[in-house]
Amino acid sequence: MKGLIISSNGSGGGKTTFTMGVLKALVNREEKVQSYKVGPDYIDPAFHSMITSEPCRNLDLYLMGEKGVKYSISNGNKDYAIIEGVMGLYDGKGIDEEYSTYHLSETLGLPILLVLSPKGVSTTLCAEIMGLKQFRNANIAGVVLNGISESYYKLLKLSIEENCGIEVLGYIPKDDRLKLGSRHLGLIQSSEIEDIQDKISLCGELVEKHVDVDRILSISKECKEYDVEYDFSELEGLNLKIGVALDKAFSFYYKDNLDILEKAGEIHYFSPLNDKSLPEDIDFLYLGGGYPEVFRSELASNVELLEDIKKKLDSGLPCYAECGGLMYLTQGIDSKEIKEFEDTQQTYSLVSFLNGKSFMTKRLQNFGYAAVNVREKSPLHKNELSINCHEFHRSYVELQEETAYDVEKTSIYGDIKKWKCGYVKNNTLGAYAHIHFLGNERFIIEMLSKSKNRE
Repeated sequence: MKGLIISSNGSGGGKTTFTMGVLKALVNREEKVQSYKVGPDYIDPAFHSMITSEPCRNLDLYLMGEKGVKYSISNGNKDYAIIEGVMGLYDGKGIDEEYSTYHLSETLGLPILLVLSPKGVSTTLCAEIMGLKQFRNANIAGVVLNGISESYYKLLKLSIEENCGIEVLGYIPKDDRLKLGSRHLGLIQSSEIEDIQDKISLCGELVEKHVDVDRILSISKECKEYDVEYDFSELEGLNLKIGVALDKAFSFYYKDNLDILEKAGEIHYFSPLNDKSLPEDIDFLYLGGGYPEVFRSELASNVELLEDIKKKLDSGLPCYAECGGLMYLTQGIDSKEIKEFEDTQQTYSLVSFLNGKSFMTKRLQNFGYAAVNVREKSPLHKNELSINCHEFHRSYVELQEETAYDVEKTSIYGDIKKWKCGYVKNNTLGAYAHIHFLGNERFIIEMLSKSKNRE
């Protein structure tokens, strides 16, 4: 499998649009392609998967560790790996390049294709490109320009290749039809965009017409096959029946996490928006993140399912709920601070298993990478665990429940912020932290093993 990393000088530089176009062009050519996304993102991978019909996988050095990243990339079984970067090339956890797209490029030894959206520059763009290349001697194998006219492209191509000695492989013309909507947490999900297939087709057509796709494939480099293994033998033979919430309201799952769940049994997906009950006789319930606040009215109207979930959690069904899943288990979502929501004075009742509510805010809460210590009082863990996590939410909860998490985040100035999370009740653990099971495998192994042998 040959791989290439698509990066930029920052968010909004055109990475997602270009990646969609490349993936669509390769699919149209009937190439076998596996997509990846650097970092903890869930939205971009959904766009990838819609194009390739293959689940996109995340590569996050902080959450997964180097072992987890190498394990995931080594499991790719396609001809090409197209990896979309995160933020700017060198942007990571703090003030250096650790955990950045560049860090991943160096870890995996893969070349970088730089996508830039220039405006009002010519030779100055060359200085920026050389700065990006020379700052840490990045392996930038080519440049693609986004959102410009043909005449501007010809000028910039000549300037970049003359001054930087780096190949310019093409451009994406400015086209308003390519715009993707956004909301308070970023891009709108692919499943919510009515004309998404038209946009994807247009992306593919523009890349095929204006970008040297053959050259992109030729500068890709063979991915090394790493001898990395994980011991999941404790999960084999559990034969669990696992319910996983999946629809427009709940779709934030790492593919590797779902693969690990499948080692313990069989996943049964259900829709909190549409299904009237949980899958029959499940042993474990996984409520991932998503946008329950956007679909709060529809979720609240599905009273039959809300009552079924509460009844089963009250009876001891083991459950793990992340972020949006945590909010779903509360008594309701108060969204009075968010003007973009309709009916802002109304609080919609939800599962009401956890005593208290969640509240939408205008600002991100505890945003970014953090570290979690899981105390022994977690109902699904027998030992203390130290794990890496990521938080990305504009809500907070006020709950009258015990907590099992001590969360800690160190700022770029060295200040340490601490808070408690990981709300526990019966055999349920709910928290804002998103956790990747690769690199934190004891977390999920103990959870699933305990659910099979619960008292």
